[in-house]
Amino acid sequence: MKLENINRDQLLAVQDEVKAAYQELKDRNLNLDLTRGKPSTEQLDFSTDLLSLPGESYRTPAGTDTRNYGGLTGITELRELWADVLGIPADNVFAGDASSLNIMFDLISWSYTFGNNDSPKPWAVEDDLKWICPVPGYDRHHSITELFGFEMVTVPLTDEGPDMDKVRELVKDPAVKGMWTVPMFSNPTGVTYSEKIARELAEMETAAPDFRIVWDNAYAVHTLTNEFPDVINILDVAEKAGNPNRFWFMSSTSKITLAGAGVAFFASSKENLDWYSSIAGVRGIGPNKINQLAHLQFLESPEGVRALMRKHAGVLGPKFTRVVEVLERRLGDMHVAEWTVPEGGYFISVNVVDGTASRVVELAKEAGVSLTAAGATYPLKKDPNDRNLRLAPSMPTMDDLEVAMDGFATCVLLAAIEAVNEGGAVDADGQAGAPHTAEDGAEGGIAH
Repeated sequence: MKLENINRDQLLAVQDEVKAAYQELKDRNLNLDLTRGKPSTEQLDFSTDLLSLPGESYRTPAGTDTRNYGGLTGITELRELWADVLGIPADNVFAGDASSLNIMFDLISWSYTFGNNDSPKPWAVEDDLKWICPVPGYDRHHSITELFGFEMVTVPLTDEGPDMDKVRELVKDPAVKGMWTVPMFSNPTGVTYSEKIARELAEMETAAPDFRIVWDNAYAVHTLTNEFPDVINILDVAEKAGNPNRFWFMSSTSKITLAGAGVAFFASSKENLDWYSSIAGVRGIGPNKINQLAHLQFLESPEGVRALMRKHAGVLGPKFTRVVEVLERRLGDMHVAEWTVPEGGYFISVNVVDGTASRVVELAKEAGVSLTAAGATYPLKKDPNDRNLRLAPSMPTMDDLEVAMDGFATCVLLAAIEAVNEGGAVDADGQAGAPHTAEDGAEGGIAH
């Protein structure tokens, strides 16, 4: 959304109205939050029965006593259930504790410390480690590779996945060790990777023999409708491509049952799982099998998972619809923003006028509406064009969401008006300057 493309006369014609609306917004002393993608209380209530399970039925259907030590791979029946949900073999699925992020951290930490099963040496002793980050992307992914000192190289995320021409060029460098992905209903755009992109990721040649793609399928069943898209069996695709170890496939029940007390799943090739087990078995004796059994009893079957997710969609779907309605009503004719209309996931991605995202966040905060920080969807929280914002509609009530989105739209308009009056976009420090161009980073770049 470049400043030169704005209808200046149309925008300035409503500036008095927008300024008055903003003052009225501030006078209401609001305290509304659109920051994180947390399930609402209503959604968490769908899984309250989990708190009474497994009760005295502490043995699995096969007779395993879940109260005792052991079972590093998780209970068999839950692995089978989740493998069915994901469309992959149960033998390739491990069930762990609550957080898939913990497993992702372990995978990178252990590769860094020891090297993975395809590494000639530990990553820690290699020079200039790099990691590919499709943008906009998930901030907690970026935080992991930032912590380990990776140079995070960004590539644009298209409507069907990452820009593969850029990815193929980057993986010619042996220092590029991996890539973050959220292949279904991506955070924050809601994009689902096409089968073509998945196949190209599996088939491409990489200079690093131990290159890994974190295939974080956090939203595989998080539809906003009654339709559940097929999950790509990326393990089969990779094996057929001759690169069976390329993908670390993640999933969890975190936004399905109880967000802080779910079950995480890690799926990969047998060789990758053997490597993982060799270290995980030293780190601990096994996951919380009682919680896994409770989930098995509660979910019962893949159709039980889908039935539960239809309840979630019944709550989330109308909220996402309302957000889009407000954006269209308030901003649709003004050409100061563009947004995604996802069919699943937890977020809506909004691009505002280049150079104004930080100002929108600042204006919203002053008016009592908390937004995720500008730049949060980019490595090191630095959006080179200062334009992308992530909205999380799940937590507020419908009434609060309406107020928050109306306020958000007012802030977007006011920031655009300020930029027009100053003759240029506003940089991340709130200073007037020349408008950014695509060459300033829209086509990808490097965060150090």
